[in-house]
Amino acid sequence: MIGTFQKMIASARGGVRARLAVPLPIKQDLDLLCRVTEEGFILPVLIGDGGAMESLVKKSPLSSLEHEILNVGEDPGEALSTAITLVREGRADILMQGGIGQKPFMEEVLDAKNGLLKSKVASYASIVQFQRREKLVLVTDTFINNFPGIAEKQIILENALGLAGILGMEEPKVAVISAIEQVNPSIPSTLDAAALAKMAERGQFGKAVVDGPLDMDCALSRVAAARKNVRSVVTGNADIYLVPEIETGLPLVQALCFFGGMKTAGMMLGAKVPVIPDIPFISDEERAAELALAVLMTRKGGNHE
Repeated sequence: MIGTFQKMIASARGGVRARLAVPLPIKQDLDLLCRVTEEGFILPVLIGDGGAMESLVKKSPLSSLEHEILNVGEDPGEALSTAITLVREGRADILMQGGIGQKPFMEEVLDAKNGLLKSKVASYASIVQFQRREKLVLVTDTFINNFPGIAEKQIILENALGLAGILGMEEPKVAVISAIEQVNPSIPSTLDAAALAKMAERGQFGKAVVDGPLDMDCALSRVAAARKNVRSVVTGNADIYLVPEIETGLPLVQALCFFGGMKTAGMMLGAKVPVIPDIPFISDEERAAELALAVLMTRKGGNHE
């Protein structure tokens, strides 16, 4: 099992390099690309104005490393469209946001006709590295789906379970989070959680163990769970935290990052290839781990649902 970001990067070294499409790369992107190209698992494909990119590359160590430049001019829409086309045609394995704005990037990627959707619902899984032990946990969805219903949550969970398999979690434990640990018809997320737990009991999520509803103290602490008469193998040992909506998930991950000092990365799931949006509070070191994880995903057969 991969328990740290460093092990994630080490696991990606060796083997066939993945072709990474980067529309309109900026200087910060080049610093990251130098790192992962030197590590030996990425071949960058830079898309945009050829002259501007060549000038940018000459000022960085990437100039002495293998890379490709695809000249399509200065237009951001053309650069992104070309990057997506490369991916759709199998000429690139991973897509990174690069210098494209977040809103147009996500709109194009999620476009039902010309985008990269593979499953019915795309989702984003934040990956958090514990400080005191070698363990990674997933929190989802923290970026894409604002207020998912039970049908969307089923796919969000399936997406996360696929990623958990890449990380070596053979029997992942899933805590379905709500405000309380009891089913209450006036709180819809408790009903969704109970339904997902019952679906897991009947084998709809493979070997995963899913329990909910669980509030955060029950999910995080077996002592707290026992005090509330909640007894489950998931409590205190969850691998995946399925949050009720983005208003819970994103602040939770940000708090772990800023208040808890935990390392945080992430990955868009449910697309034809790994897609890496630019999340502002993720550091360059953690972005390198994202690219390493994306490479591991491509090597597992390209199933990113």
